[in-house]
Amino acid sequence: MPVEAAPPTPLVLVVGVSGSGKTTVARLLAERLGWPHRDADEFHSPANRAKMAAGHPLDDADRAPWLAAIGAWMDEESAAHRPAVVTCSALKRSYRDRLLRDRPGARLLYLHGTPELVRARLGARHGHFFPPALLDSQFADLQEPGPDEHPVVVEVDQPPEAVTAAALSLLDLTVPSPSSEEAPMSEQTPRSARSAGPTGEQWELRHGGQRAVVVELGGALRHYEADGADLLDGFAADEPVTSGRGQLLVPWPNRVGGGRYRFDGADLQLPLSEPERHNAIHGLLRWTPWRLLAHSGDAVRVGTTLHPQPGYPFLLEVFAEYRLDDDGLAVLVRAVNAGPTRAPYGVGQHPYLTVGTGLVDTALLTVPARHRLTTDEEGLPTGEEPVEGTAYDFRSARPIGAQALDTAFTGLERDAAGRAVVRLAHPSGRRGTDLWLGEGTRYVQIYTGDTLGEPGRRRRGVAVEPMSCPADAFRTGSGLTVLEPGAGHVLRWGLRPWGRTEPGGTR
Repeated sequence: MPVEAAPPTPLVLVVGVSGSGKTTVARLLAERLGWPHRDADEFHSPANRAKMAAGHPLDDADRAPWLAAIGAWMDEESAAHRPAVVTCSALKRSYRDRLLRDRPGARLLYLHGTPELVRARLGARHGHFFPPALLDSQFADLQEPGPDEHPVVVEVDQPPEAVTAAALSLLDLTVPSPSSEEAPMSEQTPRSARSAGPTGEQWELRHGGQRAVVVELGGALRHYEADGADLLDGFAADEPVTSGRGQLLVPWPNRVGGGRYRFDGADLQLPLSEPERHNAIHGLLRWTPWRLLAHSGDAVRVGTTLHPQPGYPFLLEVFAEYRLDDDGLAVLVRAVNAGPTRAPYGVGQHPYLTVGTGLVDTALLTVPARHRLTTDEEGLPTGEEPVEGTAYDFRSARPIGAQALDTAFTGLERDAAGRAVVRLAHPSGRRGTDLWLGEGTRYVQIYTGDTLGEPGRRRRGVAVEPMSCPADAFRTGSGLTVLEPGAGHVLRWGLRPWGRTEPGGTR
C-alpha cells in the first residue's frame, strides 16, 4: 500500500507594521506552543539596519535578500519537522506571497492597529533601530491581507496575552499545557467602531456554503444560512433587534422576579426591563456595543466589559467567539470575574430557528429532555415535572401543531461527546437544523413566539435558547454559578444543518 504523505509542518507568519506587537505576540505564541521562533529583525543585514536607523526606508532591493533569509529559515524548520513562529512586517502582498508560496503549512497572522495607536506605542519604545518617523512610510506601503490570503486578523488594542489567546483560538492551535486556558481580557482599551445602522458593525463569516453575520450591538448573531437557505429567523442589517433575536444573555438569562435578589448579605435591585411583568429580563449586555477582538474568514471573536452598576455591583470581562467549519456554527461564550468579590452569574443566547415552513406548526421538534419547569403568570418557575405522558414530551420528533411553548426543559439526555441535541426538522423529515448544547448548558428554553409584540413575527421561528441556569436563578439559586475573583465560566453551543448538500456533495 502507498505510504500516506505526512501533513505539512505548521508555520505561523506574524505580520504587521512596526509597533504592532509582532515580536511580543510571536514570543508568547512560541512559549505557549513550545515552538521555536525568530524575529525578522534578526535577518536584516548591517547595511539595512544602518539605513533604517538613519531614517531612510528600505526599498524592494534591500528587502529581497532579507525575505530570502527568512524563507530559508522557514524551510529549515519545516524540513526538520519543527513547527515554528516567525515575524515579518511583510507589508506588501508580494512579500507575503514570497514567504507563503510553496509552504503549505504556513498560516498568516495579521496584527491590525490604527496609525494613532501604533504611533503612540513606537513613541514609548526606546533603544530600537526603527524610528517612529518611518511609520508613515510603513502605512503608505501597507497592503492589508485580502480574503484569498486566509489571514487571521487580531486587533492589537488589547493586552498581548489577550492578542495571543485570540490568535491561538482562531488559528485552532492546541497548547500542550494548562496555559491553554483563555487569558482574561481585563485591560482592554476601547476602540470606536464605525456605525453601520441600528446594530452597528456587521462581521461576516463564511465557510463553504455557510454564511453567518455577527453584529456590534450586543455581539448578537444576526444571520446564519447554509447552501442559500436561512436557518435562523433573524433580522436584516438595517433593522433593529427585536424579541431578543440572536442576543447574548449576560449575566443572567430569562427573568429575575421583581428584579430583586439577595447575594452575600446584600439586597440588590435590578432595573425592571420587563415592566409589564415587573421583572428584569435577559441580562445587562444586550444593548451594549461589543468590540471586535479578532477575526478570520470563518471565525470572529468579540468582547466587552460589564462594569459595576446598580443592581449588579460586579466586574466581568466577557467575550464570545463564533466559528464556522464543516460541521456548522460553533459558539463559545466566556466570562471572567475581574472584580475583587464573588459574583452571581448565568448566561444564555436567544436564536430563533426556522426550516422555511412559514409558521412553525408543521415543523418537527425534538427536545431530549426528561423534565420541564412549570411557571406562574409572570413566567417564573414554580416547580419541575416529568414530561412523560404530557403535551411537553418531545423526546421523539413530532409536529409542534398549535401548541404554544414558552418552556424551560432540563434533565437533558446527552451523547458520548456530552452534547444534548435539539432538532427542528422540515415536515418532510429530510432536512433541518440541530442545535447542540455543550459545556455549561444545563437548561434549554423553547419558545414558539406566540406573545411577540410584532404579530407578523409570531410563530415564524422557534427560539431554542441554551442556558446555564433557569429563570429567577438570582433569587432561587437554582443552577446559579458563583464566580470567585479571577474565575471564569464557559458556555458552548452550536448549529448543525443536515439534509442539505455541502460543497463537494458530501451531504
